[in-house]
Amino acid sequence: MKIELLYFEGCPTHEQAEKILREVLEEEGIDVEIELILVEDEGKAEELKFVGSPTIKINGKDVDPKAGQRKDYGLTCRMYLTDEGAKGWPSKNMIKKALEETKITTLK
Repeated sequence: MKIELLYFEGCPTHEQAEKILREVLEEEGIDVEIELILVEDEGKAEELKFVGSPTIKINGKDVDPKAGQRKDYGLTCRMYLTDEGAKGWPSKNMIKKALEETKITTLK
């Protein structure tokens, strides 16, 4: 399993996203390294399909299933529509669902 956390320098919410991600991995008993990826410019944002900071991808797929429809790549702050309202990071439930989908896909 490959987990990436993409962010830009000065992002005020990427540390909270990393904290929540690590908590979920621990709760789920998943021991995997998180690759922190600093997105430094618009070209890199386009190349990585970076829709804002912070972005968490599991095996290349964004934890927000709606993110695949977006094409507004760039060095911007990102908002997530969670079950607790709009936040600057994904909820634990979003991350857990993405992990579960990854497990199901891997088993097929």
